[in-house]
Amino acid sequence: MRMLSQTYKYLTGFGFYIIAGVLLFTGCESMRFGVNEGQKENAWVHNRTAAAAAQLAEVQGSSVELRDLTELSELQSRAFAAYFGLPNEYPAAGTVDDILADSNRRLATEAVEDSKARPNAWDVADAGMELGIGIFAVLGGVYGTKAAKFLKDARAKSKALKEIIAGNELFKNANQKQAETFKQAHATQSPETKQIVAQMKG
Repeated sequence: MRMLSQTYKYLTGFGFYIIAGVLLFTGCESMRFGVNEGQKENAWVHNRTAAAAAQLAEVQGSSVELRDLTELSELQSRAFAAYFGLPNEYPAAGTVDDILADSNRRLATEAVEDSKARPNAWDVADAGMELGIGIFAVLGGVYGTKAAKFLKDARAKSKALKEIIAGNELFKNANQKQAETFKQAHATQSPETKQIVAQMKG
């Protein structure tokens, strides 16, 4: 019970805002989505591509440097395939023609785009608050209930702020003539508020 009391005081005190600020202003660059099937398939095809290149370099009597490079590339690609995991279905990669098919080129392009994707900062924050609500609901008691209510209120305010900003952007886009006046009306915002708004727009 004492631990719950201290946790609640910490969450509702200054520490919560420090953690929220760090999450908000550092963004989600260090966070990534889980590996999808397309990325697994691409990693597997990459390994087959590297293996085929190494075999061709050997058969065609390429230079020692090229043979060494393709051999090393095949070995390195095993690590990627092992890290990503095996796909549920294997793309055609039995021959060089199979590997060089347009479908595998599209697969590689899509995998690059998927790898660039990052979670939205607000979705991460919302998921974190949802997790916190669940944890405190399970713990129960007076402090657990208070902490869960605090997080529910914070989530509701975050959602409201996001909706207000989205509405403001729609208004500015629909009323270009008033856009400058709108900006001037918000010129007195603190740097912190401007940064939060910029993050939410992104």
